[in-house]
Amino acid sequence: MHPFSTVTLGIFVAGYITARWDLVTRLYELVLFAAEYGVVLRVARGLVVLTVIFITIFVPVALLARRETRLAHNVEFHLKSGTFFRSGPHSPNRIYDLCGHSSMHVLGVANVSSQTEVDPSWVCAKTSASSQYPRIACAKASSVQLILYDRPHPKGMQYISLNPIALALGDKGSFPDDVTSGEDDSEEAKHAAANKENRRKLVEKLKQHSIIKRIPSARDKALPKIVNQVNWSWELEQVLQQNVGRLGPRPKRGLSVSERVVESATTMRNYVLVQLWTLLSVYLFPIVQQAFILVLFFHRVLAEILLIILEFRAKPGYAALKDISATAQQIEIRLQQFCYWPMQYVTLRQRKANWASVTTSHPDYIRFYNSLWLVANDVIIGMAVGSYIIEHKEWVADQIRDLLRVYTVEALQSGISWLMGWPAGLKLNGELAAFLGDLFLWVIDYWSSCIEALSPALPHIIWFVGFSSFAGASMPIAMFSDLLSVLTMHIYSFYLASARIYHWQLTILRSLFHLFRGKKHNVLRNRIDSCDYDLDQLLVGTILFTLLFFLLPTVMVFYLNFAIARMIIISMKAGFDTLLSCLNHFPLFALMLRLKDPSRLPGGIRFELRDTHDYKLSDANDKLFNEPPTSIIYLKSTVQHVACEEGDDVGDVAGGQYGN
Repeated sequence: MHPFSTVTLGIFVAGYITARWDLVTRLYELVLFAAEYGVVLRVARGLVVLTVIFITIFVPVALLARRETRLAHNVEFHLKSGTFFRSGPHSPNRIYDLCGHSSMHVLGVANVSSQTEVDPSWVCAKTSASSQYPRIACAKASSVQLILYDRPHPKGMQYISLNPIALALGDKGSFPDDVTSGEDDSEEAKHAAANKENRRKLVEKLKQHSIIKRIPSARDKALPKIVNQVNWSWELEQVLQQNVGRLGPRPKRGLSVSERVVESATTMRNYVLVQLWTLLSVYLFPIVQQAFILVLFFHRVLAEILLIILEFRAKPGYAALKDISATAQQIEIRLQQFCYWPMQYVTLRQRKANWASVTTSHPDYIRFYNSLWLVANDVIIGMAVGSYIIEHKEWVADQIRDLLRVYTVEALQSGISWLMGWPAGLKLNGELAAFLGDLFLWVIDYWSSCIEALSPALPHIIWFVGFSSFAGASMPIAMFSDLLSVLTMHIYSFYLASARIYHWQLTILRSLFHLFRGKKHNVLRNRIDSCDYDLDQLLVGTILFTLLFFLLPTVMVFYLNFAIARMIIISMKAGFDTLLSCLNHFPLFALMLRLKDPSRLPGGIRFELRDTHDYKLSDANDKLFNEPPTSIIYLKSTVQHVACEEGDDVGDVAGGQYGN
């Protein structure tokens, strides 16, 4: 400061003090009063208290705020070192394998201030109460696609999938070897397998010549891993929330007196429970376990013996018992289910040893419980049906007896008698019609006498059918189907005889027609060759052709009569088979999941474009968030459509046959 200015200031202060001498005197008296009554000491104490509060509260808050800028880097370090998974239920290696990364890492920050320095490769997100969607910015991005989705809940077995969920097992080669009950060596099975292999080869050739096939891009290859990351999002968030306290220093304080008392009581209770559990697990549980294993073992041995009997074939080309009888087929289905359930249950129990977001066991869960539900409903319905049949066995037997007499005896007799005349004005061969009619009528009379002899035993048969209903409603349905086949065996015999005669007659007429044309059928080469015939051969062929041609209408009307009767019986058996298919293969559990929680039946994914924003045009005042054009896309899971389809395996959605 300039010397003249200093002198001027001093003169001003001296003059002011001289002019205000009374004020100076009062200040001096105030200081003496404060020193006399301890005011200075109290003020000093207040300053000390405020200083301590400032040092213990405001200074740490400032330090934490300063360290907050390095929080993302600390999180990155803990993610790579696996700190957040130290108290996890399972190893994080399974997560890394399915998600396609060696470790988790930080993608960006959210709701940071404008003074915060972030990595240019990080994503900066900003949320606000006025906007439904977050605002995304990245220094290295020219455009942003914001994909939103509803997180699947793995505890509720919700997940998304690129492909529809497989509710039925595929080829039989994927089944366990000890459940398959034998190989089918029949010619039909071999022919069907050959046709299936040929179709597969044709499909492979079509794929090679497809014009829509393209090389998968990097995004296409990464899509399965992205789907896995979406499925893991909820469980990872729970694990990170539980272990977020491991971030930064964790000072540990000593327990208080009350906490020590609670800890001692808890320790004593846990000790008593552990001792009781040890006593049960060491002495009682092994006995119960061994007894249960023995019961399952004998049950499995008995089931395997019965399965061998049901699938026994006298010769490779012959039909097995399960191919002839619907009851045997139903028993085989139930035995295979009972053999498969323990292994399926053990497989489902093993999924608890893994993360809940692993979705490989979800179809097995649906198949297992769908099979249990079907069997339970079958037994419940069967008990009601069986009680009704047992209480009204006499009435049911009388109704069956009347139906058999009216439709399988009297209706056939009237139809055959009508065919022996001139049916609908058609002139038939009287001698042949009389011969065939008398033959069929004699067999019907003999069959009717046999049925009348067995009529007293029919109520007992109905009682046995009703008693079998306690094993499920499918058992009486299968027994009624077999009973229908047995009681209409004469119609089946008539159909076979008339069909065989009609087939022979058509074959002979075709051969004689080739004879007129100078041709013959080469059996070895399976073709038509030229041939020279003599005059006597042509004459005999003409006579035989004329006779067979005029006898053909008579044979044809008898064949049509029994073919129509046979078709009616087949339609009734088809109705029984349809009921059996619904009871054994209806996707009841899957349908309930479809109505209750469609997220547990994923059928694929789809992307819906919701909106496109250009925030540079809408908000130019935000210095930090210079967002590029942003497209908002919603990821949704399509729902699996449940179809009632009969399966060939116990592992399908309805628990059908296994290893057939």
